[in-house]
Amino acid sequence: MILFNHFNFNVLDLEKSLKFYKEALNLEPVREKVASDESFKLVYLGDGKSDFTLELTWLRDRKEPYNLGECEFHLAFVTDEYETLHQKHKEQGIICFENEAMGIYFISDPDGYWIEVVPAK
Repeated sequence: MILFNHFNFNVLDLEKSLKFYKEALNLEPVREKVASDESFKLVYLGDGKSDFTLELTWLRDRKEPYNLGECEFHLAFVTDEYETLHQKHKEQGIICFENEAMGIYFISDPDGYWIEVVPAK
């Protein structure tokens, strides 16, 4: 058996990213690991319902933004509170793309990663 476990985003400002994911998607840290020399920190965020986590990796010596290429990848969330969440994200100014024909939109995190928001069917 093979199961999904986690997905990783490398981040420049861990505290800013933790605040973003809490405020935008209500994700909370579920575990973390700090290198013995404190050169990196991993924080795993969960939704409190599924076992899937988002791993945020912070590297102490990294100063320049990550090259996300053409950003042709994304993480997706499904919600039964689509309209409420859409309005919240609009007020937060974090919607970076909307596809009204498909009924979806994307938000962008502090490092430029795109996150798709899909209504539950």
